[in-house]
Amino acid sequence: MADFAIIGGGIVGVMTAREVAAREPGSIITVLERDAIGQGASRRSAGLHWPFGATPRLRAMTAYSQRYYAALAHDDPGLPIHALDAHVHASAADRLRAITLDEANLRKASGNWRVDGCQYADVRGLAEALADALRPQVTFREGTQVTAIDPGPDGVGVELGTGERLYADRVVLTPGPWIAAPAWRNLLAPLRLRIKKIVALHVDLGPDADAGLAVFADDDAFLLPIAEHGYQLFSYTRDEWDVDPDALHGSVSPADIAAGRACLRRHVPELADAAMSGRVFCDAYSPNREPVVRAMDGAGRVVFAGAASGSGYRLAPAIAAEAVDVLTSREGVARDHQYV
Repeated sequence: MADFAIIGGGIVGVMTAREVAAREPGSIITVLERDAIGQGASRRSAGLHWPFGATPRLRAMTAYSQRYYAALAHDDPGLPIHALDAHVHASAADRLRAITLDEANLRKASGNWRVDGCQYADVRGLAEALADALRPQVTFREGTQVTAIDPGPDGVGVELGTGERLYADRVVLTPGPWIAAPAWRNLLAPLRLRIKKIVALHVDLGPDADAGLAVFADDDAFLLPIAEHGYQLFSYTRDEWDVDPDALHGSVSPADIAAGRACLRRHVPELADAAMSGRVFCDAYSPNREPVVRAMDGAGRVVFAGAASGSGYRLAPAIAAEAVDVLTSREGVARDHQYV
């Protein structure tokens, strides 16, 4: 028997376990992950945090997460979180001002814009480190697939691929892009979530020692220096929907390379021919591109937290905070979380 079961051991699931442990000390918490901690979408994430949000809720969530990660890095400098200088190329200054956090200190510099507060992380490494720190309080069951969930008025039955049945008082679903898994496909169908392909090319020219993040706002693209591995990551929009995460094996296609190089040539043409490899995966998107955090059963015992629309790392602390709000209030949805 568990007080809380969290299904999914990516960065959102681990952050949710951390939030539950902080708010409900002494509770029995179990994280169920079909692979290993941080090995799904988190392993393929660019791990970029930038100080932008298209809606008031997204800006509030981003600001909260920015403070959260800054505190983590301050308390443990060994965590794989790396601060970045950043400049933004945008043709619509009014739009850029509208979506930028106040604390980002947006300012004009050398023909583009500068912002504060950017960082990137090794998301898998961060998830593993946070999970290791939680192990005295939280049970992590890796290689354990959930095959069915059965919410009832007095608890939730969770069927496992090991043949066991776990009972939990409350459950948080953080499946990342695996929203169509048989155990919860029908439960999540009313949310109208879709899965979109995400591609980032590896530019095999090492970044300059002082290279920062370059954001190309008009194309929703960015060039991120990964100095510790000696390459640059070019992320751009790939408009391919309703993909199956289990059918994506990480190989970029000729069409992926061509689309990425075409975008790169518009901004940094001298790098285009060096973009020969990359990473491919996907994420769940909601109709309004905001994360979804809400109870999925009448008793408020099963909460879905996800559909981060490609921003799972950036928004994970805020998603976790909203999820635990719903768990502990049982109101069914996040009610204006006080991001302080």
